[in-house]
Amino acid sequence: MLISSSPVTGLEELKMAESEDRRNRRTWPNLIGRCLVSLIIFSQTQLALYMVPFFIPNSSVLSLLSLSAMVLLVLTGVGRFCKRLLRVRASAPAFVFLNILFIWGVYVGVVRQVVSSLMNFMLNMEFLMLMIGLCSILSTDPGYVTNESTHLNNLVESPVSVFEVHSKELLPSTYDMRNEFAAEENSVPLQRVRHCRHCKAYVKGFDHHCPAFGNCIGQKNLVLFIILLVGFVFTEASYVACSSQFIAKIQIVDKTGHLTSSSRNLAISTMIFSLLQLLWQGVFLAWHIYCVCFNIRTDEWINWKRYPEFHLVIHHEPGEIPNGSETRFTNPYNKGIWCNLKEFLTAKE
Repeated sequence: MLISSSPVTGLEELKMAESEDRRNRRTWPNLIGRCLVSLIIFSQTQLALYMVPFFIPNSSVLSLLSLSAMVLLVLTGVGRFCKRLLRVRASAPAFVFLNILFIWGVYVGVVRQVVSSLMNFMLNMEFLMLMIGLCSILSTDPGYVTNESTHLNNLVESPVSVFEVHSKELLPSTYDMRNEFAAEENSVPLQRVRHCRHCKAYVKGFDHHCPAFGNCIGQKNLVLFIILLVGFVFTEASYVACSSQFIAKIQIVDKTGHLTSSSRNLAISTMIFSLLQLLWQGVFLAWHIYCVCFNIRTDEWINWKRYPEFHLVIHHEPGEIPNGSETRFTNPYNKGIWCNLKEFLTAKE
């Protein structure tokens, strides 16, 4: 790599250009446009879910859950096609905010009539903490490695690690970092630093890029990320319990009966939406708890073959296997569950 002899090195110029690119992508017209697209998608999603109990009001929860899941899959596919066709992008954080506000509004306007005062206070606080947590993680530094590090000039990028999961929480956006500098492998600037192609930045302790939270998840905000995940799971579980109570007990009657039907359908559709979110988020939370207990990042677990420190080469007798050796996974960062938990709670620098 050629290094400029001027005070601003080639790498610094690159990082300045990347920072400028990030600022340009977050300009107000662009953000407003993406938020409007998210508003359209949000409206279509909630309307479609509302129509499920509207057309089949006497179905079981399992039937409604299955049908609603199919509706969401179809809407997701159609939405992706339309966005590609129109060349527009949505804002995932805006979509999350809108859904939280909508469900909170349904709770306040409809569901809380049958909820106890204590539960009402707790659930409102849960919604409020979710909003605060989302605002915090949007602006939190995940652990960006700045050009103040004396080691950045030595970094060599490797081929792109391409991976994707159904939840869309992970993007094909990481580069690994060669271990040419074994003598400095314990130094903080080089320890588990990965490159996020989405943010165009190096991140310490990179786990994944989270579109829903609009940020990378790294060493400095991993604790906040997991706390926020726990908050989502508890809030959704609480709302499902309260809306189930409403559906079972509430009797709102007017002359035409429309109020009863619309309120019930609204409670059912939002309960089903929360249940669907709860299912995958519960699994996702369990996965991250596992990662914390064994001190491994999601990106490292998926792309371990690209990171030499996770390679354990086992040599065999000639003729046992074609190459004479095989590479297995080993985790050099695993220090035992207790030490891993302590490192997770204290490693913020």
